Amino acid sequence: MRVDITLACTETGDRNYITTKNKRKHPERLELKKYSPRLQRHTLHRETK
Repeated sequence: MRVDITLACTETGDRNYITTKNKRKHPERLELKKYSPRLQRHTLHRETK
């Protein structure tokens, strides 16, 4: 039941990371603080379609 998801930076819109999550246990959208290479600092990344 794990699906691949893409994480996009909320400030630049770049899709920097790909990860997996269990949709059955966590149906809500994932939000993580990750490193943005363009801004050269950590920013909030949200799950996109």
